[in-house]
Amino acid sequence: MTTERTEIGLEIETALGEVLAHVRGAVALSSRIVDDPAATRIVALRKRMKLSRQKFADRFGLDPRAVQDWEQGRRVPDRAARVLLTVIDRDPEAVIRALAPPTS
Repeated sequence: MTTERTEIGLEIETALGEVLAHVRGAVALSSRIVDDPAATRIVALRKRMKLSRQKFADRFGLDPRAVQDWEQGRRVPDRAARVLLTVIDRDPEAVIRALAPPTS
């Protein structure tokens, strides 16, 4: 086990410090409400990326059945999934980098 602090670790510590300060009422953090993406937006996002449902799900760590249900309007993505879909829409490479195995 290493005791060396990584850049990402320091970023996480800073972010957690901000959250604690917010919870304690010391700072006000901005927030953003993410709207439920319509089924058509999810289909358009996936098609814009030229990915099948399975490949889209695999690339971004999603359940392929959930993607199918969202696209067909049988289910609505929960809050975490909506945020992830928003990030995928705006910067898919950021999600791909975040999900990549760490390099040694």
